[in-house]
Amino acid sequence: MPSMPSGEPHTPKLEPHVAKVAAFYRFTPIGDPESVAGWVDSLGLAHNLLGTVLVAPEGINSTLCGTPADVASFFKSLATDPRFTGLDIKFSTASAPPFKRWKVRLKQEIVTMGVPGVDPNAGVGTYVPPRNWNALISRSDVLLIDCRNTYEIELGTFQGAVDPGTNAFNEFPEYAQRLENSDQPVAMFCTGGIRCEKATAYLRQLGHSQVFHLEGGILRYLEEIPPSESLFLGECFVFDERIGVDGSLQPSR
Repeated sequence: MPSMPSGEPHTPKLEPHVAKVAAFYRFTPIGDPESVAGWVDSLGLAHNLLGTVLVAPEGINSTLCGTPADVASFFKSLATDPRFTGLDIKFSTASAPPFKRWKVRLKQEIVTMGVPGVDPNAGVGTYVPPRNWNALISRSDVLLIDCRNTYEIELGTFQGAVDPGTNAFNEFPEYAQRLENSDQPVAMFCTGGIRCEKATAYLRQLGHSQVFHLEGGILRYLEEIPPSESLFLGECFVFDERIGVDGSLQPSR
């Protein structure tokens, strides 16, 4: 694998009306993050992609876009590394590219919680597929927590969800430590699922015995659940130029 290139981020031209957006992550030990970052960077350049990839010793996290053919070819190439086969990818579309450039960054964490020793590979909450989510969060005994930040929640959230009042994910542990009833069922959700991986792992470490989270996050829920059955109210905030997506995963801005 090549080393990380230097210089200005690559900015290919991507024609409007053809942008396929892909969001994915994978918690997997990466002993050679610099080498992996360089390889992924070269793949993105070769396939004319736009977006951001985070690589850390704990895994990989990305949202990217390109033409449907280039995105498909990128993931086919990425899967040649056994650590990145069978990725759970959330797809959506945009009438114009939601990113301006391609960049790959080395990080200490692929999602920053700031608590040493929280390893989703060692145990997370129970995954709840979108088709079973409505029934779970409609139960009166379930505490429903939105793991996202307040500015995201203001755009849209699930009916009855609690806002932890955070401005960054590294503030979530302080909120979690204030939860008193460790026996109460807790259902958690976030945009694509990655924050819930760490949040549910952390709650389990704190002694909570019934922890659940929405498999694939809000994006997968909106993909699979028709608007007529959806309990998600408003729009889903996304970290790109679309700002938010509606119940049909179309840009709302």
